[in-house]
Amino acid sequence: MAHLEAAHADELGRIDRRRLGIDDEDGGISLRLAAVVALVLVAGVVVVYATLMGSEGASRAIEPSDRGSVHYHGTIEVHIGNQTVDFSQPRFQYESTGVTAFRFENGNGSQWHVHARSVTLQWAMASVGLEVRAETVTVDGETYGDDPGETAIVEVNGESVVPSTYILQEGDHIRIVVDS
Repeated sequence: MAHLEAAHADELGRIDRRRLGIDDEDGGISLRLAAVVALVLVAGVVVVYATLMGSEGASRAIEPSDRGSVHYHGTIEVHIGNQTVDFSQPRFQYESTGVTAFRFENGNGSQWHVHARSVTLQWAMASVGLEVRAETVTVDGETYGDDPGETAIVEVNGESVVPSTYILQEGDHIRIVVDS
């Protein structure tokens, strides 16, 4: 064995080199080590992706596009405790002649208008001063749904949705209810 290693190390195959304890021809990196490194890298990418995505989707809001390219409507009801948010109030009504992506108009607070593509529920509500997330709703600086005993329901057409990724469609009925 000593003679093989000393005189013929360059001539030995992989199996004989391993039997003698000589490093593999590939520099000593085994397939197991390469697999472990690859697994650690994949796990790291998954952790970074999950951190950036958060519990509600992309960390950056989806912005509406192609303003003025569509015009569709839907209905809405928002209840915070025993109060109903009245979107017919002047502070929620659109009063300009420019094109906005989402709005209420003509004193009607139960029908919304979309005038752009890719208007998410979260973006639409933020445009009228409500911060809507999957489990919380913030109105006038007060956050609901983050304390024990409080719940926030965010639905479109009777189905729970992720506000940051749900894109409003023609005829959607938005329902947001916060109970405390």
